[in-house]
Amino acid sequence: MPSDSPSPADPTRVAIIDIGTNSTRILVADVSGNRVDEVERISTVTRLGRGVDHSGTLSPEAIEDVCEAIAGYLELVETLGATRTRVVATSAVRDASNADAFTAELRERFDLITDVISGDEEARLTYRGAISGRSDTDPLLVLDIGGGSTELIVGEGDIMLFHTSMQAGVVRHTERFITSDPPDPAELENLAADIARLIAEVLEGEDLPAIHEAVGVAGTPSSLAAVDLSLEPYDPEAVEGHPIPIGVAQKWLSRLAAMPLSERREVTGLHPARAEALVAGLVILIEVMRSFSLDEILVSEHDILYGCAIEAASLGA
Repeated sequence: MPSDSPSPADPTRVAIIDIGTNSTRILVADVSGNRVDEVERISTVTRLGRGVDHSGTLSPEAIEDVCEAIAGYLELVETLGATRTRVVATSAVRDASNADAFTAELRERFDLITDVISGDEEARLTYRGAISGRSDTDPLLVLDIGGGSTELIVGEGDIMLFHTSMQAGVVRHTERFITSDPPDPAELENLAADIARLIAEVLEGEDLPAIHEAVGVAGTPSSLAAVDLSLEPYDPEAVEGHPIPIGVAQKWLSRLAAMPLSERREVTGLHPARAEALVAGLVILIEVMRSFSLDEILVSEHDILYGCAIEAASLGA
């Protein structure tokens, strides 16, 4: 008798909602094995982590901004017919004393179970997404600069050799170090020194292979690529695989850091909501490239959303 169940080759349509420190994102994708075909992808800058570094709590205004974004995303999930939905939350929620109240509100308002994942799990899922579709097994660095944390992962093929989650992010470090508009050079020097210190601490004693290829995911590399390419509107196909030499990153840091925030918001290719935190993000990017002696980094959108999508499809999450 013929079976009504799909064959293993049939794709599974999944929806992943990622509640980050700086943005709340959704990916709806058709997944077959390690292949992820995007159906829809949206990022909304909600800055859930605003003030968390100082207060230790998520503000009511930030929570409401996230809930507003999620309400729209769930309409999209229904319209596009995703059969599995997974929600993950990262650094800001990990750090907040009222994280349980926040996840309870998502459960009550939207009937959503939210996974507050550890930094190690965030790194693992990011790496799984970054290598999806890759066949190269040479040593690879994956860099994920978030709002509240930065993940560094070194691997060869499917094997992670090293991973860490640093308490360094575009929102966290903007709030800690940048008080002037435009940023004072001394503020940027102090920010860079703190990032260099954090990287040195996590790499101390590690015996890693020489890294000749690196991939940067999340808002900082993709925003830099969009600015470098003068993309208006944003074009993910143009961004994917775009090389960023360290000299280009330094050039754009110098230009953007010299502008007041109002002027940065008008830069072609840069989403206005990302203008405030991008300077700190570029400092983090450059310090990582220096620490690993990288001449360039490739930009990719194959990030934690991809890793979560692959697992949701394979595990039935």
